[in-house]
This record gives sequence, C-alpha cells and structure tokens, in this order.
Amino acid sequence: MHAGHQPTLDEIEARFVALVEGRVTRDEADRWAAPLVADDRLGWDDLSWWALNLLHGIDLPTDKGDGYLHSDEQIAAWLAELRKRRSTERG
Repeated sequence: MHAGHQPTLDEIEARFVALVEGRVTRDEADRWAAPLVADDRLGWDDLSWWALNLLHGIDLPTDKGDGYLHSDEQIAAWLAELRKRRSTERG
C-alpha cells in the first residue's frame, strides 16, 4: 500500500478499528505501520504520528513471551483516545 501513498488520519483510524474488531492481526497492523514510520520523506501531523507509532510495535511480546506487551483493552483505549483527540481538533 505504501509506495508513495501517505495514509490519511481516517485510514490510520480505520486500521485501529480493524485491529480492535479482529479483521487484521497485530502483525499485519505492525507491518502496515512500520514502513510509514521509517519513511523520512513523509510528513505527519502530531496526532497521526502518535497513532502510527502505537500501531508500529503493536505486536511486541511480553518479556515472558506469554502474550503481548499491550492488552486488547489498552488498544481499545488508544482508539478511544484517538477519536477523542480528533473530535477536539475539529472543534
């Protein structure tokens, strides 16, 4: 998808929604976000950068390897925070 396309905040939010709803895996979300975070040619607003960096690394395991560093509840809370921040920015 990347190849010169910079996702909008709507697309980033949609990726969070798909993750929370189980339509994409944590690995898929991380692989989608990783090249975007690494591409220095892209310029991001603060909210998009915050959200992308959460998606990049979303599949990190715990130190014990018995689950993920970030819980499903934490991911859902991040989505809620993203939506709250977006509504505040829109005024």
